[in-house]
Amino acid sequence: MSRQEMPIFTRTFDFLTWLLPVTNNFPTAQRHTFTRRLLDAAFDLRERLEEANLRSGPARRERLALADEALAKIRLYLRLAYRWNWLSSGQYEHVAAMVVEIGRLLGGWQKTVAG
Repeated sequence: MSRQEMPIFTRTFDFLTWLLPVTNNFPTAQRHTFTRRLLDAAFDLRERLEEANLRSGPARRERLALADEALAKIRLYLRLAYRWNWLSSGQYEHVAAMVVEIGRLLGGWQKTVAG
């Protein structure tokens, strides 16, 4: 399946497009620590997916596992941002739905290359 046909690439692009401007509203004091870690994890997720798409076999499985790790970090950072009231309930609901869908797509991709 080509990169353009895979919904995970569209969904992660939409996620990054949503996330970047939202983090500009996080407290200035946290922009160089927490915000950087969240954005690094988000970009790592996308980059690992791109790398996985360019590989096959064990190398692809490895990149997908790394993407899954990045997604777990993103979930943690988003929960913290919500807990600290940096995200509204509506924003958190929206981004959580995006992350759930990305996770579902990633899990499906991992299953196709597992065996």
